[in-house]
Amino acid sequence: MYRSLHGLRPKLPLKGFHFIPFIMLMTAFLPTALWAGGDWTQRKVVRLDGTWSAGESIGAEEFPTRFDHTVAVPGLTHQARPVFPDVDQYETHEYVWTMKRYGVLPPEEKCEGLGRTRQKRNYFWYSRTFPAPARKEHATLVVHKAQFGTAVWLNGQPVGEHQGCFTAGRFDVTAAMKWGSENRLLIRIGAHPGAMPAWAFWGSDGEKGPWTPGIYDSVELLLADNPVIETVQVAPQIATGEIRVQTRVKNYGTARTVQLVQQVTTWKDARSVGQPVRQTIRLAVGEEQLVLQTVKVPEATLWSPENPFLYVLETRTEGDQCATRFGMRELRFDPATGRAMLNGKVRYLRGASLTLHRFFGDPQCSGLPWDEAWVRKLLVDIPRRMHWNAFRFCIGPVPRQWLDIADEAGLLLQYEFPIWSDREPLRHKIWKEEDIEQQLREFLRDSWNHPSVVIWDASNETRWEFLRQRLIPAIRNLDLSGRPWENGYEQPAAPGDPYEVHPYRFSGYAFGQPPYFQMTDLDQAAAQKPPGDWHARHAAIINEYDWLWLHRDGTPTVLTRKVYDMLLGPEAAPRERLALNAYLLAGLTEFWRAQRQHAGVLYLAYLDGDLPHAFTCDNFRDVARLEFDPEFADYAQQAFKPLGVYLDFWKPSLAAGTTGSYRVMFVNDTHEAAHGRIVLGWEPERGGQPLMHAEKSLDVSPLGQATCEIVLSSPVREGRHLLVARAFWDGQPYSPTISRRKVQIDAPGKRH
Repeated sequence: MYRSLHGLRPKLPLKGFHFIPFIMLMTAFLPTALWAGGDWTQRKVVRLDGTWSAGESIGAEEFPTRFDHTVAVPGLTHQARPVFPDVDQYETHEYVWTMKRYGVLPPEEKCEGLGRTRQKRNYFWYSRTFPAPARKEHATLVVHKAQFGTAVWLNGQPVGEHQGCFTAGRFDVTAAMKWGSENRLLIRIGAHPGAMPAWAFWGSDGEKGPWTPGIYDSVELLLADNPVIETVQVAPQIATGEIRVQTRVKNYGTARTVQLVQQVTTWKDARSVGQPVRQTIRLAVGEEQLVLQTVKVPEATLWSPENPFLYVLETRTEGDQCATRFGMRELRFDPATGRAMLNGKVRYLRGASLTLHRFFGDPQCSGLPWDEAWVRKLLVDIPRRMHWNAFRFCIGPVPRQWLDIADEAGLLLQYEFPIWSDREPLRHKIWKEEDIEQQLREFLRDSWNHPSVVIWDASNETRWEFLRQRLIPAIRNLDLSGRPWENGYEQPAAPGDPYEVHPYRFSGYAFGQPPYFQMTDLDQAAAQKPPGDWHARHAAIINEYDWLWLHRDGTPTVLTRKVYDMLLGPEAAPRERLALNAYLLAGLTEFWRAQRQHAGVLYLAYLDGDLPHAFTCDNFRDVARLEFDPEFADYAQQAFKPLGVYLDFWKPSLAAGTTGSYRVMFVNDTHEAAHGRIVLGWEPERGGQPLMHAEKSLDVSPLGQATCEIVLSSPVREGRHLLVARAFWDGQPYSPTISRRKVQIDAPGKRH
């Protein structure tokens, strides 16, 4: 019985496991006692992903007469065939202001209102037909994410609008359904942010040029009888080996008394775990209840990056059922130590920030974010190879499939709502605060069952007191798991909340502000927390640093032209810039990790948009194949290994034959003691036989730090050399960890 299910469960559709609305085939195999005592029926789901027809209009009520384009759902409108002219073209007021600031646009350039576009349309219309099964008592259409704004018609009847661009829109389409017949569905979205009401929040990113419309997550129809399960939230309680389950149930029919039943099973092999929990509830006509139950999970296997073990909660009434996937885990921050605690144990976060909504505007984007093999390589294969365990999904949410895969990969996610207002604060003066609160409530609802989501993030680099003083306190208790909140540059809203740090050491070059930063300026004092009482009471996360971005072809971005002109000169070759980018980013990663002042070190950006006027970018050589620039892959992989090594030496040159003492720092991110040896030696930069070296024994306690001094003479031969520290950890497959410094060896007597 269970053997046959073992092959079924992981192959079921990944999308939406936070509220899985597929027909659970395995219920036929569950113990009979679970569903005894009621006339149980199945929820039916009509999947509406695939190819839709598309048209356009200027007016909101101008239904297109032609739908002569085809477009993918989920996907983006710029994938339409034939292509819509000027699709994605929109420049926000913030973007124009930023482009003027960095000299791309002249100072006299003007942008009236919130933005401008050369598009001759305001709306795209998506259309398709689908067959409906036999009548059910209730039908809900779910458009899981679309921008900019969503309006729905079914069989010519308007059924509602949803302004949120980052959350699921849910529409009651019961009255408009043609049961057992063909139905026509029409969805209107804004072609650009200018189609949205002025008060509605649609994101703030002053460095994003294209604003990409589309239904970028799944669309599905949920059909059930009463009472209907609206939402389910699962909150693990690992200390007691149980889960708190909050179920929102609504009765759209006559008054009734029903049983609400919960049963836990394992995800991969569908084994029943513990006993079912039943509760009898009385529902009046049209009544909605929020029911809280506790379900034991005996001998629970905890979810972690090393073992991302998943369970499924089956929830059922006599008219509806659903399944919710979850993991037994808790993440907190210890204010006293500034450390993240996963399941009660210290966990250092290593990884990157990822800006998917900027990648949406990349010419290479196409359908890649919905290609499961591509996403699995991005979120599973590469992070394992690079020794990353954490990401910030930055300035915009991802399709549900990404979170499902992150759950299976064991990634620790900081999930950021796209508020970024560190520049001219035009927009948040007119945003309706009630709308932002509603969108944040939906943001939590859509993702609160994903074990990979361990930190809510209200904003990026923002100082907006409304978020800290009113919004986060108003909504944080909706999350029964009690996740911490991060909130840009604003003081954290509660004890145990972290804050973000963005130590852009090279940014001074971009603004021409001497003295220019050099890597020789790095010291332990530079890594200390900024002054201020509240900083000392909260954990800090570095989730951006370096200011060294390059386009994938090695040319500088808008923000880094002056940086590379100062570091290498205007005539430097792209390969030189790419090599320097990898070298300095790795060195800064080593440094920030070695100081142990931060709970996490995450660089920006793992995935980004490569556009002519891009401000930031990623380090892929080929983003379609997800192939890194080879030097970045080499240096970054070493810098992020669990045994971190920092060679504390940044002098660009030395005299030949100079004897000196070199400091090497180590951090051990694991719960095992590291034993081995450290070898420090000189090598020719372009390859060849190693020259002189020295070594010492290596011992670093679990989660500990260590430092050693090694005396070594520089080579007697002039030229470019590498000073290389190799830390060998006995028995570890990723050993050794390597830290390298490029040094020019000059003739004795030359002034340095």
